[in-house]
Order: sequence, then C-alpha cells, then structure tokens
Amino acid sequence: MQKSKRSIAVMNQKGGVGKTTTVVNLGAALAGAGQRVCLIDLDPQAHTSMHLKLDPDPEQPSIYDALAGKVSLAEIRRQVAENLWAIGSNLDLAAAEIELSGVVGREQILRDKLAEDSTSFDYLLIDCPPSLGILTLNALAAVDEVFIPLQPHFLALHGLSKLLDTIELVAARLADAVLEGKAEQKTSAKAAAEGGDAPAEGEQAAGKPKAKRPAPKPPKT
Repeated sequence: MQKSKRSIAVMNQKGGVGKTTTVVNLGAALAGAGQRVCLIDLDPQAHTSMHLKLDPDPEQPSIYDALAGKVSLAEIRRQVAENLWAIGSNLDLAAAEIELSGVVGREQILRDKLAEDSTSFDYLLIDCPPSLGILTLNALAAVDEVFIPLQPHFLALHGLSKLLDTIELVAARLADAVLEGKAEQKTSAKAAAEGGDAPAEGEQAAGKPKAKRPAPKPPKT
C-alpha cells in the first residue's frame, strides 16, 4: 500500500471505550466526504467486520492469513461502500499472539504487508484489540498517529500512562531497527565496492567509536 496521507491506530488496552465505534463512524464520515479510506480490523472479536457486514467465518481468509504470510492484503480487502474498503478479522486472529511469538520481526509484519500493497488511500484506520500484545504492536509499527478513546475517570487515566509508555517503547525499537538496517546496508555496499567481505555482525571498525543514535520520535497521539 502506498503511503496513506494519514495512518491512524485506534487503541486502548481497556475494552468498551468506543474503539470500534470510532473506527467505523470516522471511516464512514471520511468516505462520505470523498476521501479514500481503508479500515483494518485487528481485533479477534471482529466487531468492525460485523459492523460492515463482512462475514467473520474462519473459513474465509482474513487479516490473520495476511499476517501468517498466506495471502496479500489486496486479496482480502473488500469494498463495503463508496470510497470505503475494509480488511476483516475473525476468531483465528486470537492464535496469532502465540503463533507469531517466535517470528523474527513479528512487530513489523503488518507494516511490511502494507508496504507491499500498491493501492493508495487517503486514510488508513486500524481497530486494535483491547490488549498490548503482538497485534497492537503491529498496529503501532504501521501507523504515524494514535487515537485513544478514553473515559474521563481516574482508572482510565492511570491506564493511559502505561499505554503512552508502550507507544514510546515501540517507537524506540523501530528507530533502532531502522538505524541498524541502514548501517548494515552501508557496510555491505562498501565491502562490495572494495572487493572485501563485510565485517561480522556486531563488529566495529578499528578506531571508530559506535555512532550515537538520535532520540526516537513516538507516533502522534
């Protein structure tokens, strides 16, 4: 998917705060205003899918199959109204937390899938599950902004601080991964140009201190 003008994860580890309602109604309003909108249901409860009359039948391919590498996002995306598309979910997605736990780069699977998709949208909205597991981390890695529906009372505000800490942690990990990837590419390119071998992973050039990494910027909230 080509870079959306705005990519937003609607999340809160607490259930019943209006995440699905926000995603569905905001998406419908934007589509009605002429914007091209794609919704992704990343919650195993599949409430966004049911809102949009997408069949949550486990026999039908869903976002679970895309995360598992079985299908592309284009194969499971459905147009549900004018200017509005959706990628549905089902209960199989609950198994993704366990199945992806040993996969390298598991937090960035959704981001990579979006990068492979050639279809462009003005808005990408992701409905997250009420937890801070692998699925929510995938959503955070794939977007630039986070919307947090919140009830105005003390316990909800207490949970918000933990959620903001998680967002900052994910941003830091992604910044490290990007910097390390760029450093490896430069080292390999230099070695190829000189006809030598790239240094082993973790080695530093003699006499050159390890570069300091800039402080990461968390997604906008």
